[in-house]
Amino acid sequence: MFTGIVQGVGTVVTVEEETQFRRHVVAFPEGMAEGLETGASVSHNGCCLSVTRIEGDRVSFDLMRETLRLTNLGALSVGDHVNLERAARIGDEIGGHAMSGHVICQAALEEFEEAPNNRRLWFALPDEHVRFLFEKGYIGVDGISLTIGALEGGRFCVDLIPETLMRTTLGERMLGDWVNIEIDPQTQAIVETVERVMAARGTV
Repeated sequence: MFTGIVQGVGTVVTVEEETQFRRHVVAFPEGMAEGLETGASVSHNGCCLSVTRIEGDRVSFDLMRETLRLTNLGALSVGDHVNLERAARIGDEIGGHAMSGHVICQAALEEFEEAPNNRRLWFALPDEHVRFLFEKGYIGVDGISLTIGALEGGRFCVDLIPETLMRTTLGERMLGDWVNIEIDPQTQAIVETVERVMAARGTV
């Protein structure tokens, strides 16, 4: 489990491509790899990956075909940055919201609005996932726990404070960029349960 509080931004230093498979190596920020072990889970832009090798602050991960299909990790190149969060432990403070590290889709950055002390980003979500969005509900964007500010058709926006822009990759995002999306698991479970009940009753 993850909390959506990014602990550091890593840099991709090596990429190995094979058929429907990719291995990349990420340089972790100083101290973040301390105590990390092979097999441990680390969130990359909100996607849970397992550690396959550790060499100092350089950590290797394998990306399978489903990860490459659903997430933006397959588009990463050497020098690109990723949001990193190590798996939460029992007793850790949950500063964001509970996240599984299972990316449901990608969303495109369509618009941003600048203000003196914050930035509002608008993303377009695929139609089939719009039903999971609620104003003031939680959403994971590239592994960051955020609150939905407003909804507009199939779009949603989030408001970012300077700290978020400085400590995560969202400060680097440009129009047209794709971000990984994780819907709040509790919201998804409630919506899908209600849909099943209503369908069973023949009301939808």
